[in-house]
Amino acid sequence: MKNKEVDHHFFFCYNYIGEIMSKNRSKLREKIMIILYQNEILAKTDKQIDINKIIKDNVEIDSEFVKDIVYGVITHKEEIDGIANEKLVDWKINRIDLTGASILRMAIFELLYTDTPDIVVINEAVELAKKYSDDAVFKIINAVLDKLINDEK
Repeated sequence: MKNKEVDHHFFFCYNYIGEIMSKNRSKLREKIMIILYQNEILAKTDKQIDINKIIKDNVEIDSEFVKDIVYGVITHKEEIDGIANEKLVDWKINRIDLTGASILRMAIFELLYTDTPDIVVINEAVELAKKYSDDAVFKIINAVLDKLINDEK
């Protein structure tokens, strides 16, 4: 009888920790979107860009998850934009607002370069787009990501 209680407690703790990590990742993705947005704004000025400072200003903890995605998106931006432009219909990524473009770039990077499940990446991107972009951009992001994962199958 005691083992069942231990198993139940372990299962509860495991699920609880998973839920906390999921919520934290969602918050971190929101921070990543903001960091990428700020980077894009600064890139249009003559100001020196210190991406480490932008990360520190936005994220209270040292997060490898944030760094991996931010540096990854910046490093692979040309490739990511090319993929987005291939999947967009009658649009280019530079026509999407900077917030929406940041969300789309982050999601494409995660789909291509991380082991995050596709459904998680798409759901997170769609939720961010619903919160920070208009309906047209949210639908564009959803369509591009859907095409990307379906074309890979």
